[in-house]
Amino acid sequence: MEFGVGSVVEGKVTGITKFGAFVALPEGKSGLVHISEIAYSYVNDVKDHLTEGQQVKVKVIGIDENGRINLSIKKAMDPPPRPAGMGRPMGRSGGSQGFRGKPAPAEPTTFEDRLKQFMTASDSKLSELRQAERRSSRRGRK
Repeated sequence: MEFGVGSVVEGKVTGITKFGAFVALPEGKSGLVHISEIAYSYVNDVKDHLTEGQQVKVKVIGIDENGRINLSIKKAMDPPPRPAGMGRPMGRSGGSQGFRGKPAPAEPTTFEDRLKQFMTASDSKLSELRQAERRSSRRGRK
């Protein structure tokens, strides 16, 4: 079985390091799954996700000029579904509280609504910065 970049194959974890895991592949070959390619979530310790001897499905994501095979476990599976309404945050706050603890308005659905929300927040922040700047410059004159 010849495999190249893009191939998805079954392998067996043969070694675990701080930076990833080595996986035995068909035809006596082996490759490395870098820690960043183990899961879609943050991986602090490889041993929290893999054990030696574990069978894994991997995708070949690269073969360098020395024949070393780079593998990915996360790219061999579908990404986890994103919760509904979860996009990039519009500001620094997370959760249901908006700026300065005020309840956050309903999540905008259209681009125009998002743009309007961004512009309103931006204008408000600029106004506050200008007021703070005026106050600090008045203090400096005394």
